[in-house]
Amino acid sequence: MKERNQPSQVEVRRLLVADLSAYLEDVRDVYRAVFSAQPWNEDEAAAERYVRRLDADKERDGFTIALAEDDSGVVGFAVAWTTPAVFPTTRGYARVETMVGAGRTQEWLCGAREVDELAVRPGVRGSGVGRALLSAVTDDAPSGRCWLLTSAHIDVAVRFYTRAGWHRLGTDASGTTVFLSPRHPAFDASSAPR
Repeated sequence: MKERNQPSQVEVRRLLVADLSAYLEDVRDVYRAVFSAQPWNEDEAAAERYVRRLDADKERDGFTIALAEDDSGVVGFAVAWTTPAVFPTTRGYARVETMVGAGRTQEWLCGAREVDELAVRPGVRGSGVGRALLSAVTDDAPSGRCWLLTSAHIDVAVRFYTRAGWHRLGTDASGTTVFLSPRHPAFDASSAPR
């Protein structure tokens, strides 16, 4: 019997935007499997909303999606895009700008690759699939400028990004946490923000 957490059995690849519609159901299934569990506890409707948003997000500048597949199908995905030059005010962006500051937001985040989502089915976690997906959507970012936001309350996510070499830039009172990529120019060799 084949174990699901065999990394050699999983292929990670970037998907062409034109092919996304063929995989929306698979992405929805992975999203549901990951985010309906603890600690997220999202309901079925959240997966539907995510897929609708993703279908619209594919029009964003620099939209990038990577899938991880094994013999059973899609077991993970990662989505990223280029943060606009005018920093958005929707969703969690206002909290990020307040935490980071307007000048640093413009310098460090605008025009950078923004990781919007990373999800890996529980059965393949710990096998390197998450890191491979993260690399697939960030490795070609100009000057290594990538960032993401997560919640400090989601210990598994904070530990994952820290072990992957990402730098925690800050956390606000709500738990919103910003990470910068290992090669982000805001950090020098000593890993301290410039």
